Amino acid sequence: MTSTQLHARKIHARGLVQTFQTGRGKTKSEVRAVNGVDLDVAEGEVVAFLGPNGAGKTTTLRMLTTLLRPTAGTATVAGYDVIRESEQVRRSIGYVSQAGSTGSTARAGEEVMDHGMLYGMSMADAKRRGQELFDELDLTGLWERQPKTMSGGQRRRLDIAMGLIHEPTLVFLDEPTTGLDPQARANLWQHISRLRTERNATIFLTTHYLDEADALADRILIIDNGQIVAADTADNLKAGLAGDLVDLEITDAQQVSRAAEKLQALINSADDAVEVLDTHVRGRVRRA
Repeated sequence: MTSTQLHARKIHARGLVQTFQTGRGKTKSEVRAVNGVDLDVAEGEVVAFLGPNGAGKTTTLRMLTTLLRPTAGTATVAGYDVIRESEQVRRSIGYVSQAGSTGSTARAGEEVMDHGMLYGMSMADAKRRGQELFDELDLTGLWERQPKTMSGGQRRRLDIAMGLIHEPTLVFLDEPTTGLDPQARANLWQHISRLRTERNATIFLTTHYLDEADALADRILIIDNGQIVAADTADNLKAGLAGDLVDLEITDAQQVSRAAEKLQALINSADDAVEVLDTHVRGRVRRA
């Protein structure tokens, strides 16, 4: 594959594996957190990496961002090999971790400027760019505030500002809306969408929210037990799952009526929120 082709594919990975050792002595064992992941992300694409907690999302993301060396497999990010050219990878991407980057006693504006200068920006350029991002991300007036005094949504947008300060064309977002209230999540969705529409950024985000992946992504990759089990557009994935039967087993007979009410409420909510297919819902509640 030529250098031009690698740059057109913002992310290209084959056979990525990550193993961890657990226990000691006779109880020592190996756990495969990621087990042979293949993926490609094209320039300008928004891809959601979906899966339950512990499925391997963050571990894969950490390998792609050079924070964790793969046990096996190969990957290029922004055209650079994640092992041999890790420094170039880090200079080419923006990364917003699940834990967030804020937390010092510095002012919010100082935090952003510090990140910019770590990427080689001058103080003046970092301040100019940081103030632009504060306006774009609805953080106007918070330049002098300490992050600990901000709301969860404001801190998350500050994390994104720090990840974008050096104007990367490839952005990794690790569960960007976890812990936010619905309004803050919706606002952040708008900002993430604007990264592509206004800055032509390629975005790779991990999430375990189905609605988030549906709303933001051109394509969804689903990982479970360290392996990608499905990859397609949201509409195609939902069409393939339509009409499935869900069995719910309840051990306490007294809770059957309550469970049925809650299931019906969820079905009604889904019908109101999603306008995609005529869905035939069949429910069956039985005692274990």
